[in-house]
Amino acid sequence: MYQIAGIQMTPVMNNIDENLKRGIKFIDQACKQESELDLIVFPEMWTTGYHLSKEAFLKLGENREGKTVTMMQEQADRVNSAIVAPFIEKDEDDKLYISVALIDCDGQLHGIVRKSILWGREQNIFNPGKIEYPVFDIKVGKVGILICYEMEFPEPSRLLALKGAEFIVCPSIWSLAASRRWDIQLPARSLDNTVFVLGINTVGNNSCGKSKLVSPLGDVLIEASDSREEVFVHVIDKEVLMWAREEVPYLSDFKEKLTPGGINQIPIPIL
Repeated sequence: MYQIAGIQMTPVMNNIDENLKRGIKFIDQACKQESELDLIVFPEMWTTGYHLSKEAFLKLGENREGKTVTMMQEQADRVNSAIVAPFIEKDEDDKLYISVALIDCDGQLHGIVRKSILWGREQNIFNPGKIEYPVFDIKVGKVGILICYEMEFPEPSRLLALKGAEFIVCPSIWSLAASRRWDIQLPARSLDNTVFVLGINTVGNNSCGKSKLVSPLGDVLIEASDSREEVFVHVIDKEVLMWAREEVPYLSDFKEKLTPGGINQIPIPIL
């Protein structure tokens, strides 16, 4: 059994310090609900807000030793919980990325992923990360991270599942207009791949909220409000994952159909 906390918040635009301060308060709220948390997840761009210019993001961009990652490492160590902490990354060439740091419960940086599929105006501001989709082995199990728009495609989730992911975390800024897709695609990705899916969204500023944890059979276990900030804590049971994969053997049956060379040998048509 593992305790998972989701932090649905409305970012203060263009103010990393204020959002970090509020983020720590939300961590404390989660710890009041459950003193021994195993994973805490923040939404995409929670430290900056979304509706900013490229010039603003260039000023807000941080490297991997910046205040967001450093402060979340301190918090992970303080509360003994892994933390998924998105941030705006700026490299030495001033290239911008929408990135997520996965920090282990001892405060060590376990890895960083960069959003590989950019939505709309993001393509004019940020650079896409490499299509790699790594799986991280942490206390709650084997975890993959998809950032917002990446969840809308079936292939990234399937690739993570084939690599052994048991849990997919999706930090997002999902819009009001796309609310129905949020409600459909998270359970679909969960069921198709028999994995837990945790989608943590912002709320307000045209975001639809409704952060949710979905079981490996596509059932929504808990869902936040569509209109207000909220911190929720919920337990996940790994035995449910094993049962789901026996009950609905999508992954094992699919793997049996792969050629000896694996998934890279499956011919993929180019449209």
